[in-house]
Amino acid sequence: MAGRFLSIFKPIGRILPEIKKPTRKVSFNEKIFWTALVLIIFLVMTEIPLYGVSSDMQDQFGQMRVIFASNKGTLMELGIGPIVTAGLILQLLVGSSMIKCDMSNPEDRSLFTSASKVFSIGLTAFQAGAYIISGMYGTLTIPIMLVILLQLIAAGLIVMLLDELLQKGWGLGSGISLFIMAGVAQNILWSMFSPQTGLFVGALSELLNGTMSTFDWVVGTANGLPSLIGFIATIVVFIVIIYMQGVRIELPITYAGYKGFRSRYPIKLLYVSNLPVIFAGALFANVFFLTQLLWSRFGQSGSTLTIWFFRIFGNYTQTLEGSVQCVGGLALYVTPPHGVIAVANHPVQAVVYLGILVLFCAIFSLTWLEIGGLGPNKVAKQLMDSGMQIPGYRRSERPIEQILKRYIPVVTVLGGVIVGLIAGLADFLGVFGSGTGILLSVGIIYQYYELLMRERAAEMFPAFRAILGE
Repeated sequence: MAGRFLSIFKPIGRILPEIKKPTRKVSFNEKIFWTALVLIIFLVMTEIPLYGVSSDMQDQFGQMRVIFASNKGTLMELGIGPIVTAGLILQLLVGSSMIKCDMSNPEDRSLFTSASKVFSIGLTAFQAGAYIISGMYGTLTIPIMLVILLQLIAAGLIVMLLDELLQKGWGLGSGISLFIMAGVAQNILWSMFSPQTGLFVGALSELLNGTMSTFDWVVGTANGLPSLIGFIATIVVFIVIIYMQGVRIELPITYAGYKGFRSRYPIKLLYVSNLPVIFAGALFANVFFLTQLLWSRFGQSGSTLTIWFFRIFGNYTQTLEGSVQCVGGLALYVTPPHGVIAVANHPVQAVVYLGILVLFCAIFSLTWLEIGGLGPNKVAKQLMDSGMQIPGYRRSERPIEQILKRYIPVVTVLGGVIVGLIAGLADFLGVFGSGTGILLSVGIIYQYYELLMRERAAEMFPAFRAILGE
């Protein structure tokens, strides 16, 4: 049964908007239709400007937006940030046993979903209010502030319901994954073909006109414009991540009910997928967002307390162009320098950022073992319940768990370290769409490929659904 904390959300869950699970079998083509429709709605929302916000406002968050699939000055100003952050907070509270919740219990799972919705709505309102109060949209009247706040809350609710629509079985995968993938793809295409800053349109035309040197076009500039090295690195990173997705250890297993039938249980190198880098990226982005918003509001006060606070957590300065630039504190070291030139100019920031990223990816990898039910004890129980055993050992959970303990924790930490290194080094090379964005998009594309193959097989061979557990 759920703990006292989650029980608070039981009456609230009854009034929250909800997408009902399909009461019939949804065909493969219908799932494709709903998935495409959700994607189209999201992309349209990324282009609808917020009423009351100036179109020439400075983008203070830049590449950080890729992680949250957000777009400045539009209905997707906050993107999926509040939903991801709310889920991260609750998952960590459950994983640390601060909140009692049995995810195998349907009632607990329902209360957890209700709590996630309430947290998401609350964080949406909080972040929207912080954006407005900090002056990011300039000086506004109170009615315009309320209009912007309501727009962002309504957009957050729509995103939450679009995600739920897919996860409840009407579509494929999750809306969060789909939106991240779409945002990264959009960013990569814009980096290549934008008329102003694209490598093969804007920057190439400047190179041919003599206003940009060959060195700048190949290596990049200090302002982080796309470079040829970044383009090549983007392709290489895609190939490396695809290869990593296939690296695995395979343990031999047999089916007790079918003597002589042997198979293998795969333990992937990226055992917890890309979740560690999502959590690390969300944590770093929130540190950056919050410190910048606080600095915009209180950074000019000049008091000793605020000066020391911003020196520790994140200090900023106003550039001549009117944008805000991070110059010190924790926020600086959780923000990667993008491109070879930026790394050369800020080597200490690059080294510290990479160390912090790798450390947190390893920590979140181990944390997710228990939260996600992927630990050796849970996997051993699942194998036993499925009638499987490891040849040469008696049919019991304990020997299976002992064998899995030799591999799963080591592979989990190693996988977390690898995804952290790939994401960090990719940013240093100036990849299009950010290192974290590409890492996430490749993992999501791979998951969608497996999901599509599975759905297609189940559609063509209905008897196969019983094997898949559907």
